Amino acid sequence: MSTEISRRSFLQSTILATGTLRMPALLAAEHSSLSASLNGLSALRAVDFSKVRIADDFWQPKQKRVATITLQACIAQTEQSGRIRNFEKAARKQGEPQGEAQIGLFAADSDVYKALEAISYSLKTRPDVALESKADEWINKIAAAQLSDGYLNTYFTLTGLDKRWTDMGLHEDYCAGHLIEAAIAYYHATGKRKLLDAAIRFADHIDSTFRVPNRHWISGHEEIELALVKLFRETGDARYLKLAEWYLEQRGHGYARSNFSVDPKYWQDQVPVEAQREMVGHAVRAMYLYCGATDVTALTRDPRYFQAMKAVWDDVVQRKIYITGGVGSSAENEGFSRAFDLPNAQAYCETCASCGMVFWNHRMAQLTGEGQYIDVLERSLYNGALSGMGLNGDRFFYTNPLASTRTAPPSFFGIGRQEWAKLGCCPPNITRLVASLGGYVYAESDEGIWVNLFVSSSARCRVRQTDVTLEAETNYPWEGRIRLKINPQRALHCALRVRIPGWAKGVAVPSGLYRYLEPEGGQVQLRVNGQGVPIQEEKGYAVIERRWRKGDVVELVLPMDVQRVVARNEVEADRERVVLQRGPIVYCVEGADNQGKAWNLIASKETPFSTALYHVLHEPVVAIQGNVQTFGAAPDGQSVARENRTITAIPYYAWANRDDYEMQVWLPTAVDDIKVNG
Repeated sequence: MSTEISRRSFLQSTILATGTLRMPALLAAEHSSLSASLNGLSALRAVDFSKVRIADDFWQPKQKRVATITLQACIAQTEQSGRIRNFEKAARKQGEPQGEAQIGLFAADSDVYKALEAISYSLKTRPDVALESKADEWINKIAAAQLSDGYLNTYFTLTGLDKRWTDMGLHEDYCAGHLIEAAIAYYHATGKRKLLDAAIRFADHIDSTFRVPNRHWISGHEEIELALVKLFRETGDARYLKLAEWYLEQRGHGYARSNFSVDPKYWQDQVPVEAQREMVGHAVRAMYLYCGATDVTALTRDPRYFQAMKAVWDDVVQRKIYITGGVGSSAENEGFSRAFDLPNAQAYCETCASCGMVFWNHRMAQLTGEGQYIDVLERSLYNGALSGMGLNGDRFFYTNPLASTRTAPPSFFGIGRQEWAKLGCCPPNITRLVASLGGYVYAESDEGIWVNLFVSSSARCRVRQTDVTLEAETNYPWEGRIRLKINPQRALHCALRVRIPGWAKGVAVPSGLYRYLEPEGGQVQLRVNGQGVPIQEEKGYAVIERRWRKGDVVELVLPMDVQRVVARNEVEADRERVVLQRGPIVYCVEGADNQGKAWNLIASKETPFSTALYHVLHEPVVAIQGNVQTFGAAPDGQSVARENRTITAIPYYAWANRDDYEMQVWLPTAVDDIKVNG
């Protein structure tokens, strides 16, 4: 028996009934050069979102809005834009050498698949007959457009199949990846296989086309890698994992084939993945690539990719992340530029990139068991990603700047939030993230349970063949008290790990890029069954190891002081400026709350700030208020008038939902900095 067949058989035999993969020492022994850095890596399993019931005053209304408003907006825009008609036309044009023009961009299929994935997540927790019927209608049209050899892409079916797989920049395998993700999600939600079978046939087509001797190719937009790992976990077929590895191994060898004249760094093709040490290129592409590489690392324990993931993560967190958790500062490449180049008014910060930061950091947390990755995930989730969806659920941001004036549009796609955009990737991406939020809250392993995010919810976990129900009560992110009730099926000795956020310990981000001016705040408190206990912290988690019985209660109290955040001096755009943060929430000053102005103030480093209950439209928030010095034209028109005035800062995610778009996140602390900060 060949080594390859033996390895496939072994991998398939280790699939658990839950669809996850167990990786014992036998597979690790296959890598004789396994580095010490991989020893002791955690094998965490995220508790599936379908096992987490969210009953949270912050997230539950947003999930309801997604199910009732946002998904309907996605459906309407997807149909009105012609994306569904492409599949209808492709089904009619099969077999013809030249079809009619495709509607929209060459990546239009992927928007349909992401919308289907979001629909699937919503159906799993909120069954809806009409919504499921609409999904089935789309799926029938998608399946009808698939060719007999498994190929499924409306752009090339309509414009010429002779050109398929000739230009890596035209997103064929990117669309395939989103098809796979949608198909798995819909199968889990409904038990219906039609889309899953179509995705498997397409994956088989890709495998037989490319994973052959002397054939090279890279994906111009990563996504297929992580999707193939999902398909491997779903089916147990090891060739999908091997194909994911094949895609990773193709990078950095000059195999790019595209009519797009782009620097190899743009699609992370400058060096092999295992040699990458710097975050470069298109931000969304990078996030998806590293998601896939992290997934492969988790399954194979290949040390090459783990070392690369650590290095590029350090690079982005230490030099290239915004205080909102957004990434990708440059409009020129929709991605990364040089270190510390973090302009505010011209920040690109694509919503999809912030979603990608959530996806990738979640994977890194599961791989390592380290809370620092959840710290970054949380920052991106509550700020950079959530700002991409308007409070009413039907208007969106593609880009998310950290400053705006009435004359400088807050979006490269027009002033204010948009109903949609020609590039329709961001609305369904943030939609699928919010709909599946429960999957990011808890993790489990044979060692115990991890509490990553603080969301009022109930969850069903399993530790060493014992079912455990968790119930969390909190008013997070507005309050810092979290109450956890643990109900094991029977008495169980294990560890409960509850994350202590970096922000609660005086650490703004897991690096020195940003820091608090007054890091000493309130103290973190921990109680078990009403009794205070010392915090035994490990990898960013408070570890409570004991014999748990039904009704045991753990209480965590986090300090919720208003903090001033400053940046390293290398970040030129943020010199002599501060950001207000409370808990995980980053704040901004918007003209709608401040007499139409947001650029005429000085928030000195000594200004005291307080909090107040507030509303932005229908959204209840905690606002920050402080008395600052403001500037304006004097009555004589020749001089500057100064006055002290109370300003109101609102959560960054809630801005641009009213009729005023003047806004700043980084507030000047000196007169010289009252200027447009681009």
